[in-house]
Amino acid sequence: MSDAIPRHVLCVLGSGLDLSEIERIAADFGGFVLDREYSETEPDPRMPKAFEASMAEASFDEADWAAVESHDTVGYLLSAPMMRELAADTSRRLLAATAALLRSGATAVKNESSGITHGRDRWLALADRAAGAEDEDLADVLVSAWVQRPIHDGEVLYSCGMHLLGAPEVEIEVDEEQLTEDGLPDLVMHLDTLATYLLTDPRAEEIEDGAGFRMAEDAPRWVLRTGPYDGDDYEDDLSFNPYGYVRLTRPQ
Repeated sequence: MSDAIPRHVLCVLGSGLDLSEIERIAADFGGFVLDREYSETEPDPRMPKAFEASMAEASFDEADWAAVESHDTVGYLLSAPMMRELAADTSRRLLAATAALLRSGATAVKNESSGITHGRDRWLALADRAAGAEDEDLADVLVSAWVQRPIHDGEVLYSCGMHLLGAPEVEIEVDEEQLTEDGLPDLVMHLDTLATYLLTDPRAEEIEDGAGFRMAEDAPRWVLRTGPYDGDDYEDDLSFNPYGYVRLTRPQ
């Protein structure tokens, strides 16, 4: 396993937003600091395209796009590097901090470590769900908040962001004919089921390459393939997952 340690980097936009206020609000949730080197009180013309590339179309409305276009402040919040057993709690606290920022003048937020954003209403709804959630319900909302999926590379659908929850990325082998309007939601459901299993079932810590897996007791059997992400250069990327991946494959 790689020695890289995941951390959240959160991009916070606003108009007339005081960087010190971002830092003060985030500090109330413990362990989050403002990156003074890269934060700035001027607009960044790259932001519209950066948010567009972060799945904004899934939940942005006209007000969200307008907020990105009209921002004049960019703050970057950093979590501490997260040990695996602390990642889920850190991610839950950061989700609460995100909601507090949006309720206090921030206008748009995206996560640089997984490449995901949500519209304001979606962020607030996720934070409200997480506030009282436990076990599988909490795992579900944290995956929804911080994990970008599905991403398609031609052979598999996969996630980006499970490292922020202390778990491997989830993948599933696919054929092109499965990627239809009707078929894609079912594939994403498989990814999410596997993600929840990895985050909540103690047996997940002992998964071995070639193990069997079923979505339910009477469901078809899948074979799990596990492996690392290789490459020294890639380890410097915020999205690098030192825990590797777990892939759903059909039996041969």
